[in-house]
Amino acid sequence: MNPLSGIRVVEVGAFMAAPFATMQLADLGATVIKVENPKGGDQVRAIGPFTSGHSSPFARLNRNKRSVALDLKSESGAAAFRRLIRDADVLVENLRPGAMRKLGFGYDDLKQVNPGLVYVSASGWGQDGPLAGHPGLDIMAQARGGLMSVTGMPDGDPVKVGVPIADLVCGLYGALGAISALHARTQTGQGQHVDVSLLESAVSFAIWEAGKYFATGEVGGPLGSAHQSTAPYQAIRTADGWCTVGAVTPKTWQGLCTALDLPELLEDERYTDAHDRHGLRHELIPAIERVTMRRDTADVVAALEAQGVPCAPISDYAQVFNDEHLNVRGFFWDAEHPEMGLVRQLGSAMRFSATPTRRGPAGPPLGADTVEVLRECGLTEQEIDRLLADGAAAQSPTP
Repeated sequence: MNPLSGIRVVEVGAFMAAPFATMQLADLGATVIKVENPKGGDQVRAIGPFTSGHSSPFARLNRNKRSVALDLKSESGAAAFRRLIRDADVLVENLRPGAMRKLGFGYDDLKQVNPGLVYVSASGWGQDGPLAGHPGLDIMAQARGGLMSVTGMPDGDPVKVGVPIADLVCGLYGALGAISALHARTQTGQGQHVDVSLLESAVSFAIWEAGKYFATGEVGGPLGSAHQSTAPYQAIRTADGWCTVGAVTPKTWQGLCTALDLPELLEDERYTDAHDRHGLRHELIPAIERVTMRRDTADVVAALEAQGVPCAPISDYAQVFNDEHLNVRGFFWDAEHPEMGLVRQLGSAMRFSATPTRRGPAGPPLGADTVEVLRECGLTEQEIDRLLADGAAAQSPTP
């Protein structure tokens, strides 16, 4: 058993937010049916690098799912889609607000087909409001949501977070919203509409910035890797690279000074309080780096760890994907694909003692499950053949 065994999810998604949400649900054991346009499918299928003609990112973002290729603009494809929805617990979509409604698949339409349906909509700006109809991608949400105003170095050019953080967290909120609405359904018997946006996902991170602004009116700015209010909590230079350190309690501050043989800093009363140290970063960090830049990263990290000081080297992704700790914990795993072979996967961040997450196939070829899923929905062989012949549905060739 997986945590969401027995839950049936339909996805009408592309790129990141909806597919990432349904990837979480699929990992948790839900049956996820990814509905794609027969002419090309999800746009991520066209994004490389490619292995055996298939998108490597797609095979990872869409693992544990089934692909059904349906033309939702055709009458017969729309009818087949409604058959899918009739037995679904959750629908997740991230088309532009209003697009599903124009197709006849808005929440008010589909709850007539399935009153218990949990309908999750992910979008750039939300389903209403002045910006609702505007296109919104991750970088726009990071920009308008404030993240780019606090990311990067002081007086530097605007910098976004290196991964599409607004997209990804919107997907996580979508998955959490779906599970919460399913729980509410057990009490009410009714589904509901869940509206998540990239913008609000980005703004939801501003815990420290909101605490400062609403208390003092002060607006935060970029601090590089430094913390907003306490120090030392940032990256520091070493002889061969960088490491991060968080010596913000009395005990860890003493440990840092001991590990780096800096008794003069420990004795300086100006540095007693972590908040005061933050205001003196311009002189404190260079004093620390005069020592660390004479020692390599591994030596600095070992010395700090010996004193119980939180620290870590800054790893590139080649190091991350070969990290001993992650490998010992079995984080990475291989998913099978009919043409790509074994596809290395990132593990789920959720670990359950009794109901583990699923480790099934890699993201499927377009239409790989069209016929099988339509049969499960009760369509006859003649109806399925007609859909395929009309181009309203498609199936991938047998490998």
